[in-house]
Amino acid sequence: TGAQQSATVANPASGASPDLLPHFQLEPEDVYIVKNKAVNLACRATPATQIYFKCNGEWVHQADHVTQHSTDRGTGLPVMEVRIEVTRQQVEKIFGLEEYWCQCVAWSSSGTTKSQKAFVRIAYLRKNFEQEPMAREVSIEQGIVLPCRPPEGIPPAEVEWLRNEELVDPALDANVYVTPEHSLVLRQARLADTANYTCVAKNIVARRRSASAAITVYVNGGWSTWTQWSGCSTSCGRGWQKRSRTCTNPTPLNGGAFCEGQNVQKTACTTLCPVDGAWSEWSKWSVCGAECTHWRSRECSEPAPRNGGRDCHGPELDTRNCTSELCSRAASGAEDVALYVGLVAVAVCLVLLLLVGVLVYCRKKGGLDADVADSSILTAGFQPVSIKPSKADNPSLLTIQPDLSTTTMTYQGSLCPRQDGPAKLQLPNGHLLNPLGAGRHTLHHSSPAAEGADFVARLSTQSYFRSLPRGNTNMAYGTFNFLGGRLMIPNTGISLLIPPDAIPRGKIYEVYLTLHKQEEVRLPLAGCQTLLSPIVSCGPPGVLLTRPAILAMGHCVEASAENWSIRLKKQSCEGTWEDVLQLGTEPCTELYYCQLEAQACYIFTEQLGRFALVGESLSMAASKRLKLVLFAPAACPSLEYNIRVYCLSDTQDVLKEVIQLEKQLGGQLIGAPRVLHFKDSYHNLRLSIHDMPSSLWKSKLLASYQEIPFYHIWSGLQPFLHCTFTLERLSPSTCELACKIWVWQVEGDGQSFTINFNIAKDTRFSDWLVPDSEVGAPALVGPSAFKIPFLIRQKIISSLDPPGTRGADWRMLAQKLNLDSHLSFFALKPSPTAMILNLWEARHFPNGNLSQLAAAVAEVGKQDGALFAVSEAEC
Repeated sequence: TGAQQSATVANPASGASPDLLPHFQLEPEDVYIVKNKAVNLACRATPATQIYFKCNGEWVHQADHVTQHSTDRGTGLPVMEVRIEVTRQQVEKIFGLEEYWCQCVAWSSSGTTKSQKAFVRIAYLRKNFEQEPMAREVSIEQGIVLPCRPPEGIPPAEVEWLRNEELVDPALDANVYVTPEHSLVLRQARLADTANYTCVAKNIVARRRSASAAITVYVNGGWSTWTQWSGCSTSCGRGWQKRSRTCTNPTPLNGGAFCEGQNVQKTACTTLCPVDGAWSEWSKWSVCGAECTHWRSRECSEPAPRNGGRDCHGPELDTRNCTSELCSRAASGAEDVALYVGLVAVAVCLVLLLLVGVLVYCRKKGGLDADVADSSILTAGFQPVSIKPSKADNPSLLTIQPDLSTTTMTYQGSLCPRQDGPAKLQLPNGHLLNPLGAGRHTLHHSSPAAEGADFVARLSTQSYFRSLPRGNTNMAYGTFNFLGGRLMIPNTGISLLIPPDAIPRGKIYEVYLTLHKQEEVRLPLAGCQTLLSPIVSCGPPGVLLTRPAILAMGHCVEASAENWSIRLKKQSCEGTWEDVLQLGTEPCTELYYCQLEAQACYIFTEQLGRFALVGESLSMAASKRLKLVLFAPAACPSLEYNIRVYCLSDTQDVLKEVIQLEKQLGGQLIGAPRVLHFKDSYHNLRLSIHDMPSSLWKSKLLASYQEIPFYHIWSGLQPFLHCTFTLERLSPSTCELACKIWVWQVEGDGQSFTINFNIAKDTRFSDWLVPDSEVGAPALVGPSAFKIPFLIRQKIISSLDPPGTRGADWRMLAQKLNLDSHLSFFALKPSPTAMILNLWEARHFPNGNLSQLAAAVAEVGKQDGALFAVSEAEC
């Protein structure tokens, strides 16, 4: 060793030729240690008398060298080749301090020469990707970027992409390329690009695969061109012609949006009717001419033939003899015959009319009463039933027995429900509220004679009702007459108010109210449109009421005129959705109107059907309300514990459905729900968990956060999305959980939930989420459905409908109740006051304050001093 060390500092001999210095024919090269396999380093030099390896500045022991001597055939100089073996343990001794390197030192008689350094590294490849591709849904021809950051490794991993387990070769597909950062880029998405994509990283140690990312390329539907207008439906007079288009340009694919708008258009047309000609009256006979004849004429002008009508048939000129007495007598005889024929014809007509009258009378005596509707009316969706009883001698009058009985009840004086305390409506009996007159007031009340199951069974026999849900939680139904009533689906905020006189007197309708789940009804949305309310049906469809019913339901929009365009949609008989009203504009029809409030909307409709509220954002500042709710199991028998975070549309019906689902799963509510304003900014919703004690719990989530795609939330078609955080407690004795969950929209504000509770405690499900005010009968009929007593309501209407002095009429009442923004709609109705009171009933049932309403009505009377003085004197 001393000789070797002295050789390292030896200089070439004085005057020695530099050509005799050793030069290397083979130098050691960089090498990687794979797993535990040792590696060999080699070098070869000529002329060389000695060669040794030096690793990390220290000489390798002579015994570890393998030396081989030979002679160069060309020069005859000695050649020496040396090899050493390097193990993983040798490299790991200095791992972290500096890289492990080795080089050769060769000696000759003229001096020494050093080879290049060869670095020895331990090869590895981590398991987890630093970034994996995520599943996406993209429109056709849209660009796609799938990021991939491979795991850390030595040597650095090479990346390749698989499409449905087949290698993606950018050289064979010009639409695909891979960036230097290993991201896969599809310049324009094609239908063929719908597949599962996997990022594969590999080096000399291992081959790693990322999680597969499902890419779905969808196609939004587009309308074809309109067909030509069809011919007029009638050959004579007013008719219709139509044209159609199909959603095939292109056809929606892979979940793409269906076309928005109508597929059929109709327009009125008029075809000129052919008019046959008819004769005018004969003219007077002319003076007897020189040829002993006289004549008369007529014209084909009453009417004249036109539009292809037929000409008159018969002569237009009539002549006869006017000279001899014999001719005159013959003519007189002919006139007498015509007179007799006419009298006989009149007598025959009278006899026929008498027979027809007798037959009609007999049929009325033995047939149906005029007020009894045939059972075939059920096929139209409703069943009016006669108040008169059927005759005992004719049991087949009604092919379907009526399901209710109608009774007449007589009341003396005013009709007031029993109420206590401030809820009693007290009004001054002055000139403002003119009495309806003393005496008896007769009211007809209808009471169902069949249970709800019988009603659903009868509905199931009709073709229209077979698709209705049979669950009691999403449907309400009842039987109503002219007194009106109310249907409610408990704990959903959905109700239908049928005001008095909306149903004609003598008619009785069976009415239903249904809340639909999103998967039951397909509501096509286009562009930035989003569903803002539940989809609700009230029916039977096509029923026209004499006064508007009021459908109340919740919504989740933060409405502002500059950010939203909100439309009320109704499904037609053909199944297409049509815009029937645009909120914020003057109503173009008297059939529909909608009042939008902070949490609910009230739809006035004279035609029952299926409704939904749809909005289209006009700016990125438009936002929807999400309700964030946390649930977790009430008991934890295993080490794993799941926390479910629901992102709901902020309406009561969705919350009710989640509560029912969690009751089945055995979940308990964690904390109070929070409201998050979700903006139309195209950013996803992110959820993460923090501040969890690492000594007691650990999260099994690999990523730092979870994400819900923007479109899944914004469309509103998936009402309650959720993410699950799976936690694992390190000890079975751990019962306390304390952590914080953050929910935020990317580049937006968020909400945090601080969790601190005992999972071992038997916590009952939180019943406070169910409003007590809505627990009750789903159907109320007659006066019990209204807060305002019937007769006092009539007094208010008769007093405030006529224009009053100083504006003391229905307009001032609307102003007192903060409804003056709807005056133009109220003015279109025969009784504006009735519309105001109906809306008050819809908004305040069952907890409305009648004292406040009475005070508002009394304030209207105070505007006229003389009138107010009379009222005070009479009180």
